[in-house]
Amino acid sequence: MAGYLKVLSSLSRSAGAAFSRNPAVLAPAANCQTLQQRNYADKRIKVANPVVEMDGDEMTRIIWEFIKEKLILTNVDVELKYFDLGLPYRDQTDDQVTIDSALATKKYSVAVKCATITPDEARVEEFSLKKMWKSPNGTIRNILGGTVFREPIICKNIPRLVPGWTQPITIGRHAFGDQYRATDFVVDQPGKFKIIFSPADGSSNKEWEVFDFPAGGCGMGMYNTDESITGFAHSCFQYAIGKKWPLYMSTKNTILKAYDGRFKDIFQDIFEKNYKPEFDKLKIWYEHRLIDDMVAQVLKSSGAFVWACKNYDGDVQSDILAQGFGSLGLMTSVLVCPDGKTIEAEAAHGTVTRHYREHQKGRPTSTNPIASIFAWTRGLEHRGKLDGNPDLIKFAQTLEQVCVATVESGTMTKDLAGCIHGLSNVKLNEHYVNTTDFLDAIKTNLDKALGK
Repeated sequence: MAGYLKVLSSLSRSAGAAFSRNPAVLAPAANCQTLQQRNYADKRIKVANPVVEMDGDEMTRIIWEFIKEKLILTNVDVELKYFDLGLPYRDQTDDQVTIDSALATKKYSVAVKCATITPDEARVEEFSLKKMWKSPNGTIRNILGGTVFREPIICKNIPRLVPGWTQPITIGRHAFGDQYRATDFVVDQPGKFKIIFSPADGSSNKEWEVFDFPAGGCGMGMYNTDESITGFAHSCFQYAIGKKWPLYMSTKNTILKAYDGRFKDIFQDIFEKNYKPEFDKLKIWYEHRLIDDMVAQVLKSSGAFVWACKNYDGDVQSDILAQGFGSLGLMTSVLVCPDGKTIEAEAAHGTVTRHYREHQKGRPTSTNPIASIFAWTRGLEHRGKLDGNPDLIKFAQTLEQVCVATVESGTMTKDLAGCIHGLSNVKLNEHYVNTTDFLDAIKTNLDKALGK
């Protein structure tokens, strides 16, 4: 087992090359690659419908393969619709593979995604890319719509920076528009900045003067749509009902009276027309709060609520929550579409580049795989709910419980040990174990839990 990750790295490259040579991978989502059947035990849980698998980059790609082969496919007989979203293959296909993976998710309703690289200038040079491709998460979210819900994984022995957070807090991040699809620019001379709206029906333009620049400066125009905000609202209300937790929605509508006011009004209207009776029945509630008031409330709370955030607020606050609960490696991330049926589950963290550089040098790492494991379990649990498969649901929940129990028993990766003892004080095999040993411990404990 000691050399397993090195072997996986080699296998991943070989598999990637094989997929690259196969023109079927370039075909539409309906014709995507299905992983070939392996020889596993006959007593695996049968899954009626496929799951879309989106592979990723660097250290998480290597760990992802272990999770799939040693924890998932040895216990679950599921057809995986495979898409290689590793940066080299995205570049080779002009990012068409990302689009195809999102369309496949629409078709099959459930996707699990490994962390991926969003390239910057340095990555363009490192990988000799054709261009600086957009965030695959952004591309997928713009196709699927919906809301990203991030929820911490709580382990009793991992101290929290906010001790009062005794229960999880789920952030629902609106994954569309605003700053993430804005047009921004720099000016180097005096002049007027105006926004013009030209109605499609040919009626008169509407014009707003934003600023009269006396000298150089910068500007931005951004937008959102009623359709997207409506989908965001439905996803949040449905998620809160599923959790049986109250829902708060935060904006700065006192400043952005029209823009943020639109979010506030749409949420309130949808709540009154569609969800208030169910909320009353569950004895939960919905409230709009100013973002600054909400942040103060969150710090004083004990948890157990859903917090609906606009795109940028959700981006920032979800990382704050992750650190407040202990580690970004203990944070789940699930994109829930407005239909309440389609989801895409992934780890909330990135590709762990620093550990990958060490791995490339042949050095052991202590990389936390728990959030990647939970990407699989959240996806499989939802597949089980859609298919009416209680065995699959139980397996996903059991694997999650095993991950938490393993950490609570004292076996953990360096990031978690650092939360307890301080990173400068932890020692290998005394306070933490390396990546392979931790994954082996998860597998051993899972086998015991499943009665193997």
